[in-house]
Amino acid sequence: MQLSVNGANTFIATGGKPFDASLPAVVMIHGAGFDSSTWALHSRWFAHHGFSVLAPDLPGHGRSAGQPLKTIAEMADWTAALITAAGAAKARLIGHSMGSLIAIETSARHPDKVSGLALIGTAATMTVGPDLLKAAEANDVAAIDMVSIWGLGFKAELGGSLAPGLWMHQGAQRVLQEAKPGVLFNDLNACNAYQNALTAAAAVKVPATFVLGERDMMTPAKAGKALAAGTPNARTVVLPGAGHMMMVETPDELLAALQ
Repeated sequence: MQLSVNGANTFIATGGKPFDASLPAVVMIHGAGFDSSTWALHSRWFAHHGFSVLAPDLPGHGRSAGQPLKTIAEMADWTAALITAAGAAKARLIGHSMGSLIAIETSARHPDKVSGLALIGTAATMTVGPDLLKAAEANDVAAIDMVSIWGLGFKAELGGSLAPGLWMHQGAQRVLQEAKPGVLFNDLNACNAYQNALTAAAAVKVPATFVLGERDMMTPAKAGKALAAGTPNARTVVLPGAGHMMMVETPDELLAALQ
């Protein structure tokens, strides 16, 4: 569906069912350079099991208008505005990578809007290497290669897609290739600059689930566990053999953890 958020037209996937503000709401927040297609599988499960789903393309991403927001704090304020614009009182936030930082910052800045958290592939700090930042700033295809290679676990690079005929590596690259120039750098830079996760985590007052990949090279499980340790009411699930892109690598195991 299309929804105006802060005056800009926003594309939102709803999992195949119209959004119903009377049902418990779930907001699914994608990672750096990606869009709502990240949640193609999991949004449908929630939408068909008693929830209303908002899986937006963040501003300037995918089919959403506007300019990409520069900081995690701005993205958190935008997420709260999205919940209000949709007519929901509050929502459970499910965020992957950059989306997990947005989710935890939203919980700290707008606690009245958040009923629960699920943080996938997360860490207290998401330091981005200078070579990756430089390549992304130059819109160099090498940035896409680095993100897709480091983002997928070992098994994914050998094949192993649950959908016959699809290759997870190329699928990830294609989404990043479709992003507007500057979007990947904007997002990586926002992650690199964000230093408030531990403070935000300490303020969390809702149940929080941390879902971590055992072989995640971008946000190692050790780093995710450290953030979980500083979060009240947190539980941690580590998915064996999974890399950073758990939504496609281990979709069933991820869904079980989210449930």
